[in-house]
Amino acid sequence: MEQITIDISLKDKMLALFEKNKQLLFKNNSKSMIDIKNNAIAKFNEIGFPHTKLEEWRLTNIEPYLKAEYQHHLQTKPIDVDIESIFQCEVPDLDTFVVVLFNGRYIYKHTPLTKLDNGTIIGSFEKALEEYPEIIEKHFNKYAKNDKNGFVALNTAFAQDGIFIYVPQNIIVEQAIQIINIINTTEEVFVQPRNLFIVEKNSSITLVSCDHSLTQTNSFSNAVTEILIDENAQLNHIRVQNKGKNSTLLNTTFVEQKNYAMLTSNVLTLNSGFIRNDLDISLNGEGCEANLYGIYLADKTQFVDNHTFVDHLLPNSNSKELYKGILDDKAKAVFSGKVMVRRDAQKTNAFQANKNILLTDEATINTKPHLEIYADDVKCSHGATVGQLDNEAMFYLRSRGLGEDCARMLLMYAFADEVINKIPIEALRVRLGNMVSKRLRGELSVCDQCVMHCNSKSPTQFNIDLSKL
Repeated sequence: MEQITIDISLKDKMLALFEKNKQLLFKNNSKSMIDIKNNAIAKFNEIGFPHTKLEEWRLTNIEPYLKAEYQHHLQTKPIDVDIESIFQCEVPDLDTFVVVLFNGRYIYKHTPLTKLDNGTIIGSFEKALEEYPEIIEKHFNKYAKNDKNGFVALNTAFAQDGIFIYVPQNIIVEQAIQIINIINTTEEVFVQPRNLFIVEKNSSITLVSCDHSLTQTNSFSNAVTEILIDENAQLNHIRVQNKGKNSTLLNTTFVEQKNYAMLTSNVLTLNSGFIRNDLDISLNGEGCEANLYGIYLADKTQFVDNHTFVDHLLPNSNSKELYKGILDDKAKAVFSGKVMVRRDAQKTNAFQANKNILLTDEATINTKPHLEIYADDVKCSHGATVGQLDNEAMFYLRSRGLGEDCARMLLMYAFADEVINKIPIEALRVRLGNMVSKRLRGELSVCDQCVMHCNSKSPTQFNIDLSKL
């Protein structure tokens, strides 16, 4: 009964917050956008927050993370913060165009919206709504699904700011775009960034998204991202998650791919309090390709949940999915990967695998890769493994003169390296490989380039001494 009471109470609070702030939430919105937001809040009122009686949330109890007295800052205020003075998340030898979300709001030194010489637009979703309403209206809420997830509906209703990226047709964006999303506040905050990425026909771009928290207070981030990869376009999206123990991150991404569009997604979860990643891919064109890779490292009582859904709608498309996890102490993880092959999606090739190493008897993983196939001319496979470090491999390494800790480290890194090697940019691949290595050694508690090192006195770490490597 307590869970229901808490859920209704917070639900009513959000409904009242929406009603009270309509004028602010509808600022610069067209009538169609206002209708979308009103419909979204009505859907949220109908379905509420997800709960464990729903199949998609059966193993993920969000209720304990909704108890804090979160603050909701809907009024836009100038943020006088020099990010470089408190936080640096730079990749050596990788030239990136950096944009920053600070507590859910876009911050900038010069302008909230930048238009590059090639026509690419990068900046604030809120400002783009003002300056490019036709683009926003064409794509906003066209790919997100509000019907089954109350958090998505809630984000749609409250959508104000986030990251907006638009790549026009026939443009190859050579410079990677780095999105730094930071939570840093003394308050317990609930933020809902809404991101929109559009890659038009025959174009390509690489995005590096970094999620960080530099605070010891409770924070809740309900982020929704909509992505269109148009005909013959390409997107490389690398996401690095390094969150504090008191942070809750719901990261829901919807991707729409048209004919011969290509997506490569890499998700690296290095530290977490509670993280759930939902990745929903619609292969809504012929000849599409989607490659999804993930590595999650968790210890103590950290929780990581990866849900993926790849929907093959039309013929001759390929999807490949490989997620790996290493869990220590009492850490918990969930992997649920579903591949749907529709009746018209003949000649589909789909591969899906989830592999896990548990370092203790108390670490747990619930894994469920599954296929739903309605076409008959397809090649599909799926599988999952859960185990410990290979004793024979350990024996071999020890026989070659390596100490036990060093041998364990090598085996864990080799396990993770299969995913790291899928990162398409060499400088970034090396950098993130080093971060994973440090995380496995227990040396990484916040971003390696953080100026503050606010958690350095008590870093999150695996309970083993791996200093020999």
